[in-house]
Amino acid sequence: MNVPQSNPADYSSGQGAAIPASVIPPECAGLRIDAALAKVFPEHSRSRLQGWLKEGRIRIDDGPADPKRKVFGGERIAMDLPPPEMATAEMAEDIALAVVFEDAHLLVIDKPAGLVVHPGSGNWSGTLMNALLHHAPQLAEIPRAGIVHRLDKDTSGLLVVAKTLAAQTDLVRQLQARTVRRHYLALVLGVPGRDGTVDAPIGRHPVQRTKMAVVPGGREARTHFQVQERFARAALVECRLETGRTHQIRVHMASIGHPLVGDPAYGRNRSGDARLDAFPRQALHAWKLALIHPATKAEMAWEVPLPTDFAGLLAALCSD
Repeated sequence: MNVPQSNPADYSSGQGAAIPASVIPPECAGLRIDAALAKVFPEHSRSRLQGWLKEGRIRIDDGPADPKRKVFGGERIAMDLPPPEMATAEMAEDIALAVVFEDAHLLVIDKPAGLVVHPGSGNWSGTLMNALLHHAPQLAEIPRAGIVHRLDKDTSGLLVVAKTLAAQTDLVRQLQARTVRRHYLALVLGVPGRDGTVDAPIGRHPVQRTKMAVVPGGREARTHFQVQERFARAALVECRLETGRTHQIRVHMASIGHPLVGDPAYGRNRSGDARLDAFPRQALHAWKLALIHPATKAEMAWEVPLPTDFAGLLAALCSD
């Protein structure tokens, strides 16, 4: 497509590189802005362009570009590209995945501890998203490569990915309706006296902005927990999420005096047991996941065993 270009010196400002402003050609009239951009910039996927629209990297006629806006043709488009290191965020990488289930609509994986889910500051490559784009290249056309929920980098276990836009929409609605059942196993310091529910709002920590905390006015958050096994200085607890806030289990269990073993942000360094203190990550594993299949409407559930490091720590505690 022959797209009129402005003067090459006409660059917009931003933290990353900028490209010369372009003009939407008349034949794009009536298209949504993201569809028109995909024709003007065919070297970029539509999902990538949608992400840049949301980030404010694309402007139309010197104003913000509403992703739902339709174009008439002739609009002037200016776009700031992300910093160079972000270019790897949507690259396919041959990273092994432990696939638990896969069909034309869903992909369920057992994520290992240490694997970052989404690219971000300090982790622009080597992520689950990069692995998914290699495993199923069609996911490049799905926002966030089909990822609908997250696990922290050092949390292991089950995570579901949508392979179609329809499946993604359906799964997001299930999460919003709280019908997706997510069960975790956590090793916590101390022994809770009884089973219970933590119903406390979670928001950004008022001082340490990289952390979350129970704060007035935070977002509704509810975690149900049940003690499975008791040890001298710790307990194995099953946690069931009713909501899905950032670091929810870690924050909620710490708030009642039982932080997760090995948690670098919400835990403590000394427990009186060298085995607990030496564990290098939060002892948290997403062991069970249940949902309604977006296409067949059948109820589906999966379980995966504890990873080797977590299972080994439990075995050592049981030997006492």
